[in-house]
Amino acid sequence: MGWSQSKHAEHSGVSLPTIKRLEGGGRTGELGGLAETAEKLVSSLVDAGVIFMAENGEGHGVKIKKIDAAMSDYLNAGDAPRG
Repeated sequence: MGWSQSKHAEHSGVSLPTIKRLEGGGRTGELGGLAETAEKLVSSLVDAGVIFMAENGEGHGVKIKKIDAAMSDYLNAGDAPRG
């Protein structure tokens, strides 16, 4: 998608320092954080066209929906609706 941490913060309503902390993962590799924060982050990704796929025997996965140019421009302008 090409989103920076700042762009994800804009789209999700989660603060940039929180995203930086979560992406850092710490020594344990566990994300931690509040469930509400995770929901906002996932929701913003889904709104942008990310599809989270369930375990299918080979692990979980993600893919990105095909979107038209107008929607792409809209998402990259920072004006995407927030869930």
